[in-house]
Amino acid sequence: MNQSPFTLLHTIGNTPLVPLLKITADHPGIELYAKLEFMNPGLSIKDRIVRHILDKAEQSGELQPGGTIVENTSGNTGAATAMIGALKGYKVILTMPDKVSTEKQNSLKAYGAEVRVFPTISEPGTPNHYVQAALDLAKELGAFRINQYDNHINPEAHYLTTGPEIWDQMDQDVDVFVSSGSTGGTITGTGGYLKEKNASIQIVMPDPIGSIYYHYWKTGQEDPSKIGTYEVEGVGEDHLAKAIDFSVIDDVIPFNDEQAFRMGRRLAHEEGILGGGTGGANVWGALEFAKTYFPEHQKIHPGKPLRIATVIPDSGVKYLSKMYNDEWMAKQGYEV
Repeated sequence: MNQSPFTLLHTIGNTPLVPLLKITADHPGIELYAKLEFMNPGLSIKDRIVRHILDKAEQSGELQPGGTIVENTSGNTGAATAMIGALKGYKVILTMPDKVSTEKQNSLKAYGAEVRVFPTISEPGTPNHYVQAALDLAKELGAFRINQYDNHINPEAHYLTTGPEIWDQMDQDVDVFVSSGSTGGTITGTGGYLKEKNASIQIVMPDPIGSIYYHYWKTGQEDPSKIGTYEVEGVGEDHLAKAIDFSVIDDVIPFNDEQAFRMGRRLAHEEGILGGGTGGANVWGALEFAKTYFPEHQKIHPGKPLRIATVIPDSGVKYLSKMYNDEWMAKQGYEV
């Protein structure tokens, strides 16, 4: 019987889930597990959505052999697109804000992608904003756009893979799932799957101060005055993504850059996990949520540990010049 050849694409997903024993040592009754998404071949969780979106586009005929792919990205979706594009023979053009680390930009170019950089401070909807630039470019070239922010296939990838993996790896015993969001694909798809398995599971989203999401979740209103700049990459947003479903989310916890970066560095120093700032934010947010939720959990389940799952979305090797650089941290005024 003929079988499809094993390729790089088959190594995406089924990432390990590990307990954070040292980080939680001062938090009795808390069991925190981290899914190591940097174990994907493109070093991030975004490999999952790009593979799924491109598969769907090829099946529908929307993406033809030898075609061009355009996408706006903070780097990780770009890396996944560039990697899979190289494997499948697509031309890839990526737009991004200038806060994206040099390591990320260079990795995209290493795959053969064309990279176009735009000012982080650009107003959404203007030609100089990296999202609008991708929209204009895709239209001009007649190219396929991943459209990760507004594409329902994005959370579907996590509903089909990340959610079931966590459910099985946690032996069907999950109390809380924590994931920050930019497109919202991870928290919507994974959280939606877990809620179907057990509606009492708490779905929690850490959100950087300066992002639009916290205020929107609290009020249902967009407030441009709440939008600001922040250094953590690949999390939060200055506009609402259509891929995110806020009805899945039980709580949103604001964090600042220093909290995310310092926790990320703790993960490396104490757990041997070299992740990015979003991983630090997720772990910080998980512990912050546990402080207030644990007493309620104990009332319902006396003596039972609070079992929390989160994700480390990408690798710290992408941020060696930033959060893992003592001089850079000190320049930002962050404690090292």
